[in-house]
Amino acid sequence: MKTPSLILLCSTILLTGCSSFFQLINVSPSAGVKNISYSQEPQNPLFVFQYSDTTANEFLKELRSSYRIDKLVAEDNTEFEKIKSILDWTNSRWSHNGSNSPSKSDALTILKEAKEGKQFRCVEYGIVAAAAMNSIGIPARTLGLKSRDVEKVRRGAGHVVTEAYSKELGKWIFMDPQMNIIPVINGVPLNGVEFQREIYNKNPELKLINKQGELNSEDKRNYIKWIGKYLFYFDVLFDQKTLDSDKFKSINGMTKVTLVPVGYKEPKVFQRRYKINYSFYTNSLNDFYRNPF
Repeated sequence: MKTPSLILLCSTILLTGCSSFFQLINVSPSAGVKNISYSQEPQNPLFVFQYSDTTANEFLKELRSSYRIDKLVAEDNTEFEKIKSILDWTNSRWSHNGSNSPSKSDALTILKEAKEGKQFRCVEYGIVAAAAMNSIGIPARTLGLKSRDVEKVRRGAGHVVTEAYSKELGKWIFMDPQMNIIPVINGVPLNGVEFQREIYNKNPELKLINKQGELNSEDKRNYIKWIGKYLFYFDVLFDQKTLDSDKFKSINGMTKVTLVPVGYKEPKVFQRRYKINYSFYTNSLNDFYRNPF
């Protein structure tokens, strides 16, 4: 069964300084998982999310045809099975390299350059997985994760994954294409907020799976220890339709919305240097996890 490389995971933890020493000097984020909550305030009508029309979108038609996405999921009988197949396929396209970025941040460019031998970051795994799922009619989005001390630390304050919406299950599903992981409880996949809560509660029923099956206990423990710190602030683009990062549509100049736990500040800076001047903020799960249909 394909599982996250423990060597890679441990190297990532080491390089991002997850020791108490580096945390004390605010180099990298704290590994602690907090008891956080979000509101159920009504949806803000200002926030409008756009998803691709699979049949009419030429970019998605090219992606689906060039990489045989239809064939990839042809034997899958449910949306969840298709999601696992695409997750597994995305994970196998290249080996992770946290220092490289593509010439353009779209799935076709990323996959073309990966075939040429290039390796990319978590961001690119998230983009490719989301586009591949959108290409077969499963609404999906890249999901930005940020630690609670995102403003204070110098590095390692963020990670990027994917969420897909299953109409059959009536919910959003968290997946990490870099690591080939989906969290589930009693076979039901979780979204990002649900995943954080079950980690905090140390729910023994929490399992991590992929197309090959369930991860072993050691890989599960290592991944949960690593991912937990990132499940605090969540952000997504309003525009999941354009597929060209140079042309993302905005709302009053903002391209994203960030989900902020109740009682915590809205982050305005990423890793001390980069202004977060592109996002609205909300505490409401009804804003962030609305039905895309």
